[in-house]
Amino acid sequence: MNKMRSHMLWICFTIISLILVSCTAAQKLDPQKADASPRLVIMSAFEPELTQLRSETKVTNTYVINGRTYYLGELAGKDVLLVLSGVSMVNAALTAQTVIDHFDVSGIVFSGIAGGVNPNLAIGDVVVPAQWGEYQEQTFAREIGSGWAMDPSASEFGNYGMMFPQSISVTQKDGKPDNEETLFWLPVSQEMLEVAKDAADEAGLSDCTPTKVCLEHTPAVVVGGNGVSGPTFVDNASYREWVLQTFQADALDMESAAVAHVAYVNKVPFIAFRSLSDLAGGGPGENEISTFFQLAADNSAKVVIAFLERLPGTGE
Repeated sequence: MNKMRSHMLWICFTIISLILVSCTAAQKLDPQKADASPRLVIMSAFEPELTQLRSETKVTNTYVINGRTYYLGELAGKDVLLVLSGVSMVNAALTAQTVIDHFDVSGIVFSGIAGGVNPNLAIGDVVVPAQWGEYQEQTFAREIGSGWAMDPSASEFGNYGMMFPQSISVTQKDGKPDNEETLFWLPVSQEMLEVAKDAADEAGLSDCTPTKVCLEHTPAVVVGGNGVSGPTFVDNASYREWVLQTFQADALDMESAAVAHVAYVNKVPFIAFRSLSDLAGGGPGENEISTFFQLAADNSAKVVIAFLERLPGTGE
């Protein structure tokens, strides 16, 4: 009997404790910043994409956090922080949130290469989309006879075989806790996009690789439109065509939308510059990335520098 009463008292105590915890206001975290100066973050996925940008940066300090080196300094008259995100969505999101947690971030700029989707664009061109989508957030539907066990109208976008694209759910900093918003497109900073338009004609893009393999056209900068990101490298003409028809995307990559997602949640201005290193399977021969990745990476960096030169604000 005493054992039963003790057990009941323990249950009552546990319930009361849970009630008291639920009524207690959530504590606000006050993370210590590694550097107190507001800085524009310049992020790339892998080393060749950041080479030109880092070579033109006057680096004044470095930090290593979670195995990533953060380079602080000045580039094109702006206080900047350069970092490699690592390849693909999870690495990019992790690095973006880490930099926001540890530094005073005034905005995030992503620079790198991408696969071309729009047939009107070519290798070496630089795209600066107005919005990004996580296009490989999908339901893989069960096959039933000649169809799928999923109502196509349940998705905003058409399917590619069994793959039905889905929207994502996000919260936002300073919003109502756990209040999730459902969306697909993540917008970039409109102010940054306007600056990119002004910088588009001033970058002086390259049309030849360091080994003197030259394009048959003069690369151009396209500001606006759509970009999509997912955790797969695409080298398939049929899938590329579906991405074009479904999302009207100019380019696809493996990081930008993930960083756009983190920036949206934290209410940090974001923009991405992507130069086409290949045609995502749409070219006449083998994938072109091994030939043109450095040309594309450097073209993206050139547009970023032109963008920084026109962005309001000065360095230290």
